[in-house]
Order: sequence, then structure tokens, then C-alpha cells
Amino acid sequence: MKQRVLAIGLLCACVHALGGELRTATVNNGHMITMQRMGAEFERTHPGTRLTWVTMEEGALRQQIATDIATRKGRFDVMTIGVLEAPIWGRRGWLRPVPDDPAYQAFDLLPAIRQSLSDNGVLYASPFYGESSMTLYRTDLFKAAGLSMPSQPTWEQIKGFAARLHQPAKGVYGLCLRGKPGWGENMTLITPMVNSFGGQWFNMDWRPQLDTRPWLDAVRLYTELLNRYGPPAAVANGYNENLVLFSEGRCAMWVDASVAGGFVNRPQGSRVAGKVGFVRAPYGTSPKGAHWLWAWALAVPTSSRQPDEAMAFVKWATSKAYIDLVARSEGWSAVPSGTRLSTYANPAFIKANPHAEVERQGIASADPNDSTVPPSPYTGVQLAVIPEFQAIGTAVGQQIAAILSEGVSVEDALGRAQQAAERKMREAGYLK
Repeated sequence: MKQRVLAIGLLCACVHALGGELRTATVNNGHMITMQRMGAEFERTHPGTRLTWVTMEEGALRQQIATDIATRKGRFDVMTIGVLEAPIWGRRGWLRPVPDDPAYQAFDLLPAIRQSLSDNGVLYASPFYGESSMTLYRTDLFKAAGLSMPSQPTWEQIKGFAARLHQPAKGVYGLCLRGKPGWGENMTLITPMVNSFGGQWFNMDWRPQLDTRPWLDAVRLYTELLNRYGPPAAVANGYNENLVLFSEGRCAMWVDASVAGGFVNRPQGSRVAGKVGFVRAPYGTSPKGAHWLWAWALAVPTSSRQPDEAMAFVKWATSKAYIDLVARSEGWSAVPSGTRLSTYANPAFIKANPHAEVERQGIASADPNDSTVPPSPYTGVQLAVIPEFQAIGTAVGQQIAAILSEGVSVEDALGRAQQAAERKMREAGYLK
């Protein structure tokens, strides 16, 4: 039967009546929580369909969906995945391609984001929100200390600012960074640091480079910053934990995802709203590869038991109409950004999001095909788009977390990481 999608204006002609339960696995980030609230509108305009949400933190989500996609169990109809999984799983035939129909307006997607979720020109996941990385800092604390933040600071400058602003007795830490281990946790921050110090994951012979000088320099600085100027037990903090700390006024600076800019300036959820500045992510000796490129995207696995209905939801939740719906319901500061050109062309969005231009520039200038000073055989900025990276990145992240939690030396941690990475690459056939 033919349906009309009311209120949000997204046309969906000649579809069958939706029915049954759509199970969506997603991450427990702010924009996804909003999506769950907005889901009632999708259910209203698609009678008979009930959305069920399985919400997890990043690490658990990745484990669950990786198991489901590999075993073809069909537990989820919609999966929240990123720029690592989309091209690899799409190439293997595990994901349904996103139809490029006129109503969806795929031409409006940011080129860097669309490319990162595609393989051989085919889009396999629809971006729900995209991001680069940036430096968030307390303008009031900088002013009181007589400090001035450059438009793209070096990590040494960040260290100097952190030393000046670190006041734990007053509940303010000089710098908050991700410490939680995982390829999508601490390694998402550390890899761009390594890039900017002239490092890489693998050389052109696919040999891991974890015990080289750039890795040693970047990881030494990272651990020094958290040990001297970070909050206690930083090894437990990922994006969500640091967002809470920064919003409570506990961090003078924070280097993390640009999406955070939409949350720290909302008076209803942040004590520092109106007191936050935004600049590019720091770099070491070169700005090349210093800021990451990521998208949380919605995809339909080929094992979905309701693939047509699932794709209808994916296209609804990632459409221009959905962005307008959130803007009307929650305000322009709450819309998922980093996906569409039209969002950054909207004056209302720009006015409500002071970080928008820094975010747009970061996404546009991040180049997954050329993110390291020496030539590399892989694509990706904060990751290497190969199937083995998830296991390797997580293993390395655990070794680096041990520096913070167990006092392991940087040299020992990276030496063990190098051995683990070489073993995995040899098992996968990259090395002899």
C-alpha cells in the first residue's frame, strides 16, 4: 500500500505497510538518545512498526554487532557502525547498499563523510552524524590567566597551558583526554597525535611501526599530560565521561570529537555554556593527520529480517527532514551535524553552534588517503581500514592504558604492542 510520511516531508512512494519490530543497535551518545525520542514520529507515520533500541557504550556495541554480522544471526535490523566497518563489511556483501534515490539527496552529504562510508563508489551506511577532532577550552580561565589560544595549537603549547591552568585543589584539571582503552577510545586520540609526530601504523611493507621514535614521542607526551594535568583515574574516561567533566567545569581544556561542541554550549546541560572556545586539534611537528575523521552511521545488514522497513528507517533518520524535525523539537544546537552541506549553509545552525566552522574545516581537510608524513599502505586518519585493525588497535590501546593504570614504562608498553601487532599481521598473511 502507498504511504505518505507526514510532518517531516520525506516522501516514500509505493512501499508496503510496515509491520513488526525493528531492532536497532546503537551507541549511548547524546544524538542517539535524541533519535530514540524522535523515533515516535517514525512509528506514527509507519503504522504497525515498533522500534526497539539496544543501546550500549562504544566497546560493547562494536563487539555485539561484529558478532552478529559475522554469524549472520539477524539479531539487529539496523546497526550503528563507523568508517572502519562500512567499507569492509560492504565489500564482503554483509551490508545492503543505500539506494541513491532523489528523495534522500545523497548529493548533499559531505564528500569526505560519504567517501569514508563507501566502497568502490557504493554507499553502504548512511551518516547519522559526522565529526573531526578539535580543542575545546575555557575562555574565562584563559582570560583570567592572561593566555591566548592559537587557531591550531601545538601539543607543546597545550602542555604549557595545562601547567598554568591545572588547579586540582579547586576542582579544575588542566586537560582532559581519553584514557579508556580501545581502538575507538584512547587510540582515536593517540593515532592523530602519532601522525602529527611523523608516525604511522604500518610502513609500505605492512610492518608495524609502534616502537619507532614518533610513537615513543607521542605516547610519552600523552601519558605525561594525563599523569601531571589530567583528572584522577583518567584511564576510565572515554568521550562520555570527559563530556560530563568538561560540562561540569572540571577541565580547562579538552581535545576530542567536534560533536561535543553541540553539547557543552547548551545552558540546560552545561555549567560552562557561553565560556567555551573552539580551535583545531593540536599537532606535534606537522599538522598532517593531526585531526581525525569519523561518522556514526546507520546500516542495514543483509541478515536483517525486515530489510525494506529497516532501510526506510535509516533513510528517515539520516535525512534533511529529520534534521529539521530535531531543530523544531529540540533546537538547532541539538541537531546531528557533520553530515550534510545544507546544515552548514543554514544561518540558524551556524548561530546556535559556535564550533560549526571549526568542525566543517576539520572534516573537509581530513584526508584518509594521505594522513601520514611517510607514505602508508592503508587509508584512514585515526585508524587503518583493514579487517585486522579492530583487534590490533584494541590490543595496543590496552598496552597504553597500562602505562596510566599500572605504571608500565612507555618503552615496555610499545615494545609489547609491537610484538602483538607483528604477530597479528603475520597470522593474517601481511608479513612472512
